[in-house]
Parts: sequence; structure tokens; C-alpha cells
Amino acid sequence: MTRSAPILPLLALSLLSAVPATAQQLSPEEADLVAWVDAHADEATALLERLVDINSGTMNHEGVRDVGSVLRSELDNLGFHTEWVDLPTETNRAGHLFARRSGDRGKKLLLIGHLDTVFEEDDAFQSFRPLGEGWAAGPGADDMKGGDVVLLYALKALADAGLLDGAQIVVALTGDEESPGDPLSVSRGDLVEAGRWADVALGFESGVRDDEAEWATIARRSSTEWRLTVHGKQAHSSGIFTPETGAGAIFEAARILNGFYEEVRGEEYLTFNAGAILGGTDVTYDAEETRGTAFGKTNVVPNTVLVHGGIRTISDEQTERARAAMRAVVARHLPQTSAEITFTDGYPAMAPTDGNRRLQGALSDINVALGRSPMPALDPSRRGAADISFVAPYTDGLAGLGPYGEGGHTPEERVDLSSLPLVIKRAAVLIYRLTRQDPVTE
Repeated sequence: MTRSAPILPLLALSLLSAVPATAQQLSPEEADLVAWVDAHADEATALLERLVDINSGTMNHEGVRDVGSVLRSELDNLGFHTEWVDLPTETNRAGHLFARRSGDRGKKLLLIGHLDTVFEEDDAFQSFRPLGEGWAAGPGADDMKGGDVVLLYALKALADAGLLDGAQIVVALTGDEESPGDPLSVSRGDLVEAGRWADVALGFESGVRDDEAEWATIARRSSTEWRLTVHGKQAHSSGIFTPETGAGAIFEAARILNGFYEEVRGEEYLTFNAGAILGGTDVTYDAEETRGTAFGKTNVVPNTVLVHGGIRTISDEQTERARAAMRAVVARHLPQTSAEITFTDGYPAMAPTDGNRRLQGALSDINVALGRSPMPALDPSRRGAADISFVAPYTDGLAGLGPYGEGGHTPEERVDLSSLPLVIKRAAVLIYRLTRQDPVTE
């Protein structure tokens, strides 16, 4: 089922987080889940250290599979049917771990994580390291091996209490979230299929907090790419701007980029970036490696410019509006120049929907029941794209259920270990409540 996704102003998103005066309290079963999590917090930290110490950069296929093997064993012990999903050789990716539990009670849940990190085998940042005051550093500690541990230990708490019986759950741990295999229709085919089956998708990448609040993630922006190729007439620079020679490729590229800035920029939640640009009379560019070379002389009018950039939007409709506006700018050529722009789909948007807001309210209720504050909706511009976005058109969703951390994708990546028990409790209680709800309940 494809759902409509009206966009509300940021203020309205925040106000929708208000919790009723009689917020739900923990049931005896939920109180037992909380106590179990506190009793097993050290185990969760130990598993996180074990996972972080296994390099699983996206292109380290063996390492990705090793992390999957550890988590597969844990899920097997919880009574899930597990499967390693191999991808075709041409995608050059390790594959995914899926785990399923069949039942007939409550909402059908899809729990999403990923096994890979941005840190490959040759990176200097390789191991878990305690920092003191409850923090630890390590590749993927925040993004997102910490979230994988949260997902697993929420299920462990439920299984120990016998509360998983009858639940309908699919766990999807992708092996290439940081750099998805191409084509996406193949590398995300199994995930999309699971999203079509599910009533609710929960994403376990890191949570967000600041001095104002702990935030609930009900929306994430898309991440797509664009390539601009500009051609000019190569000639002696003494003739530039004449009718015969024209403006050259670099001036035309500058016109186009300035046009994007002046005419396309400004819509809420829309951002676009020119990440690489090369221009001259001899240009090479490797889009996969995002690097290239350029040669030109000051006395020669350049004939080629290549620009590689990205776009982030809150909806497919906003993506199409941005692309149309960019095409219109490109179509207006300076003399003796031509240009074309192409777009490549990547991560779709996870738009803020009414169903997602209801999940936000449920999570906020749980946070209050745990003695904490209500959780408002996070500004979508503060989050990047994620795998949950691929299933957003088909099911309600909530992201950011992992621990709190800092410095993701950098050598300063670290995680607040003291947040692990809190977010595991929230996830366990949320899963418990969802698996007790009527699947058709709105």
C-alpha cells in the first residue's frame, strides 16, 4: 500500500510530539523487560566491542560476513529462521543477513540494521577503545554496530520473558548500507519485499539528542546524484566572447552552477551540492572513485567541464521539482556551448506521515513511562539517508532507535555506552506493544 505523505512545517512536526496528560505507564511485563536489560547491560557492551573489532568496511566482504555470522548465531538462538542472502557477483557486495519469525499476533514488524562500516581494511581506525566516563570509540560503534546490538538485545529481553511467541518479525541486516550495490533494484530487492509485507518498519541507526531533547526520527531525506557535462568550443583565448568562439565550457559551467544557486535553492528540506568539478581541454573523471584529472592553459578556451553532485529531498515530488528546475537552468546556453545533466537514483526519501507520527507518539509515551521527557520529531534536515527509506512508501516507520554517539564516519566516531540500556528498553517495550496491537489499528 502506497501512502500519501503531506509535509508539515518544522514547528508543527515538533508540536505533534505532545504526550497526553495520562501517558501510558509500564505494565508488569514491561517492567520485567526493563529489569532484564539492566541485568544484561555489560553483556551488550561486550558484544559491541566484539563486533567493532571485526573490520567490516563495505568492500571487506569477508569481514561483513563475519559480523553477520556473529549476529546470525545470536538470532538462531532466539528461534529465528536465518538466511544469508548472496548478491550477484556483478554487484561486488557481500550480501545481507535476514532473520524471520512467523506468527499470527500483532503488527508485522521489520527491524532494520546494517553490518558494514565506512572504514575499510587499510584504514588506521580499526578497534574498540574505552574513553572513560561511559564512552568508547571504534569504527562503527555509533554507525551502526551499536544499533545492531540494541536490536538484538531488545529481542533477547523479549525472548527471555516468553514475549516473542506468536510475533511476526523480519530482521534485515544489510551488508552494504554505506555503499549500496548497483543496481539498487537487486541490492535492495529483498528489503523492499520485506517492507511491502510489514505493517511497521523500525530502523536502528543511532539516535539523536541535544540540550533541547531526545528526538524521534519520523523522516529522512533522500540522497541522489547528478552529473553535469558542459562543452565549449576550443580556441585561442584571444577570441573568447566573440560570436565565433563563444564563452567556453568553464564560463558556461559557472553560469549553470550560479543558476542553481539563484533559482533552485530555497525550498524547505531541499539541498544540493556540487562535490567535484574538473574543467579544461583534457578531462578525465572516475565517478566510482570520485576523482580525476584536468589539463588546460590560460591561453586556450576550455572545451569540457564535468561536475558531480548530490541532491537531498523530503519526498519524490520534491526530487522531481528540483530536477526539473535544474534542467531548465541547464537548457539556457551561453554562445557556442552546450550542456546536459543526468540524474541517478539512490536512497529515496522517508517522508513524515501520519502513521510515522503515531509511532513517534508511542515511542514518546514509552520514554515518559521510563521517567524521561517527551520525544519531539526531529528536523529531517538533521539526518542523512538510510535503508529504512527504501521501505517508507509501503509501511509506517520510525528510525534512529540506536544508541547516542558522535563523530560517525570519522576517526572520532564514538558511542555513549551508558545510553545502551535506555535505548534497548525503549525498543523492547515498543516491539512488545506493537506485537500486541491489531494489525489494522490506525
